Amino acid sequence: MVSIRKAAPHINLNLNVRGMEQSATLKINEICRQFLREGKQVFRLGLGQSPFPVPTPVVEELKANAHQKDYLPVFGLPQLRESIANYFRRTQSLGCHPEDVIIGPGSKELMFILQLVYYGDLVIPNPSWVSYAPQARIVGRQISWLHTSLITEWKITPEEIEELCQSDPERPRLIILNYPSNPAGTTYHVDELKAIARVARHYRIVLLSDEIYGELHHSGRHVSIARFYPEGTIISSGLSKWCGAGGWRLGCFVFPKSLYWLRDAMGVVASETFTSTSAPIQYAAVRAFKGGLEIEHYLWQARRILRSLGRYLYQKLKKAGVGIAEPRGAFYLFPDFEPFREKLMKKGILTSQQLAERLLLETGVAVLPGHVFGRPLEEFTVRIAYVDFDGARALSAAEQIPQNKHLNKDFLYYYCNNTVTAIDRLCDWLCG
Repeated sequence: MVSIRKAAPHINLNLNVRGMEQSATLKINEICRQFLREGKQVFRLGLGQSPFPVPTPVVEELKANAHQKDYLPVFGLPQLRESIANYFRRTQSLGCHPEDVIIGPGSKELMFILQLVYYGDLVIPNPSWVSYAPQARIVGRQISWLHTSLITEWKITPEEIEELCQSDPERPRLIILNYPSNPAGTTYHVDELKAIARVARHYRIVLLSDEIYGELHHSGRHVSIARFYPEGTIISSGLSKWCGAGGWRLGCFVFPKSLYWLRDAMGVVASETFTSTSAPIQYAAVRAFKGGLEIEHYLWQARRILRSLGRYLYQKLKKAGVGIAEPRGAFYLFPDFEPFREKLMKKGILTSQQLAERLLLETGVAVLPGHVFGRPLEEFTVRIAYVDFDGARALSAAEQIPQNKHLNKDFLYYYCNNTVTAIDRLCDWLCG
């Protein structure tokens, strides 16, 4: 087994955040709320929040543990660490143990602490989730971008990693691999994961595999890259997306033994910052990761809805002439409006920021501009989070339709009306 290099102990912090703005996803949510307070119609496709309710067994477990008030261990409730280890053994056939797991108040916080304690370059796909790069800047971390394109469905390739590493093969690097992808909704095939794993092992790269949307793979076939590079992969997960519990703020990291030095360093920082994650939430999370028939059925129906809705919206945008990759997981689309460049420029739209602003003002459709995900400002990309619908109502309705039946256009217009109507308005605005 190839050893993963330990980072140098010295950490050079740059805590100057002047000039940085609030996270784009949270900012768009506030703008939407303001529009609604003013009585304006808004289609909320900006914030990537699950539309589905927390599964009933998990809610019941939270109620039963509302009295839990004690500080819990920094690394997390032992029963929860065991439940998460069992979950990854059950779903990914990984040799996980409770001591591999650390619990935090959201995976976002854990990612920040990891960057704080890791001494090396952060390598991020472009595009990628809006908070990876700002977190790196806050702690003064050197950022390297792995550029992707619509041709590769916004996915990184082993060749790009090889090219990055060849010039300085001994340089310590942490690559964040997020799939199913935020912002594109695409994911990796097994052969692609194996090829990335081979290059990562060769250069002793630490991989942070952000699999927060793993259970929302539209076909239920998510595969962790930790299967192919176990000694160098940290898995990131949590409750926010697949369990619909974003506001509960519970995330987890799973470490291989070769990276316990990072786990332990994170534990030190955690002990001096958040101390421990909310006790009632941790007890409820034990039930979430335990799974079972009721939760599996909930996930099956959620995937069914997202798969049907995502494909339908993809087809509408593609038919309108928009460049777009077909979604395979999560609840995102990352369209490229390059075919409409001349038309947009005649409207005075020169950047993705201006594109998003005009869409909101002229159609009521709130999206995020591609530049906040690392794309060039002048590129006409945006992220669409197709989540503006009542998930509980949609789940209940889907239950009445036989599992072998497709959720058709009528279902989507009736139960996901805001989201479908928003894309209709967007296409009409483009083509009008």
